[in-house]
Amino acid sequence: MISALRQTAYAYAAFGLRFASEIPLPELSAPAYGGEGEQADVTIAYGAVDRLEDELDEAGSNFSRIGNRFLFLIPETAFYSIEDGTRITVSPLPGADPEKVRVYLLGTCMGALLLLRGVLPLHGSAVEIDGKAYAFVGDSGAGKSTLAAVFGDEGYRLVSDDVIAVTPDGAGGRPVVAPAYPQQKLWRQSLEQLGMNAERERLKPIYRETTKFAVPASARFCETPLPLGGVFELLPAQVGAIAIRPLPNLERLRVLLLHTYRNRLIHRLGLAQWHFKTAADIANHTDLHQLSRPVEGFTARRLATAILHTIREGERRQ
Repeated sequence: MISALRQTAYAYAAFGLRFASEIPLPELSAPAYGGEGEQADVTIAYGAVDRLEDELDEAGSNFSRIGNRFLFLIPETAFYSIEDGTRITVSPLPGADPEKVRVYLLGTCMGALLLLRGVLPLHGSAVEIDGKAYAFVGDSGAGKSTLAAVFGDEGYRLVSDDVIAVTPDGAGGRPVVAPAYPQQKLWRQSLEQLGMNAERERLKPIYRETTKFAVPASARFCETPLPLGGVFELLPAQVGAIAIRPLPNLERLRVLLLHTYRNRLIHRLGLAQWHFKTAADIANHTDLHQLSRPVEGFTARRLATAILHTIREGERRQ
């Protein structure tokens, strides 16, 4: 199977990058390039296991930066190597499930790649509102993807789900968000609350998460980079009414540091100082709000209304 794939080069675009891959990644979009002389920003290729396990044993960790490579191991799945932020080598272990290999390639591996390229990956979802990207961040299960799906129902385009790629030095100092790829991940309960049926719409479960499904979003996907308009942190549901409060500078920084995608990799990548400075720069140029929501019922539509009101009020004050 691997040797057959090596005969085919797949071209993709995501996170503002152009990929040339030996591995098929159907979740990603076709690239807006391909002319003569144009090259990919990142190549993805299969590799052999060889001495990779010995290298990590010597380093004392399954996640290690060794020279110009960041090398990590997902047990029973694959070794992943990111070299110079421009080449990803995937070395599947014997008997590994190809779908699981791809899940970690699009998740942890992409997060590390962005960090190495000086892009801050936030863990959340983002939608386009009035020509700007607004990000929803929070802990797992906070309702980030569901909220983005509600905005989609109202005609707003999806920018990213799960990993939000923020470049800190956009025009005029305003951070810029590069679109990810046209897919969302929604729990069955969220699908039902949004009036969708996984079986009727033939949605595919995310690997090993039989109640979480991949939902195509090509028809409502934003394909161009956008300035970051603001960030909303979703708190866990609690007793009380919906409330949105603006965050002061120090709390803004805390939110961005806390909700960086795979932030436990920061120290292993040797990027702690960069991470702090970059998050601080973005916090200084971005409005951040904290959103409280009640425990009872399906509140995503009311949350979307409250967020839109907050954005409109902010625009009127400018």
